[in-house]
Amino acid sequence: MIELNRSHLVDTLTERLRTTESPRQRIMLERMREHAAAERDGDLETLIGTLGPETAYHFWELSGDVGPKGRDGVAAYYTHLVENNGHVLEFHCETLVVDDNCIVIEGELTMIQPGALLMEHPMASSFADAAKTYLLKMRNVIFWRFDADLMIIAEDSYSGGPMELRELSDEELPADFRALLPR
Repeated sequence: MIELNRSHLVDTLTERLRTTESPRQRIMLERMREHAAAERDGDLETLIGTLGPETAYHFWELSGDVGPKGRDGVAAYYTHLVENNGHVLEFHCETLVVDDNCIVIEGELTMIQPGALLMEHPMASSFADAAKTYLLKMRNVIFWRFDADLMIIAEDSYSGGPMELRELSDEELPADFRALLPR
């Protein structure tokens, strides 16, 4: 069975809060921790509540920017992700940088992706099977930007593409993912 530490990013943000003195940066870290915990838990109300009114995400890939735009677009993205069990992931954060406007995280992203969700992505539409589940690993750098009210207004994500992408057997599915499946 694949083991994921779905709280790694939340734990990293909590640890950084222990040594951060700037009130502005503390609020940003707390907001991002709230966002990461809500995404982990599939808590859409809290997750969407961390977003500012002018939110726009940028997911940069070889084909260009494929991220959702506008608060409603980002809310629809998260709703679709959670409703289709695409929020079972681990972001193993290796680098965390904070200034007064942005938090940057870098590390390895490991995602459990239902085939139906993976099929929506152009890179996988030719081979993904809706009835299967996949493991997707990649290096990822994300710039989290904040507005004047310290709400999240951007997730600008850069990746060089998958380091690993393969079908998972039922025995490999993490317990967190299995718990979301219909009985």
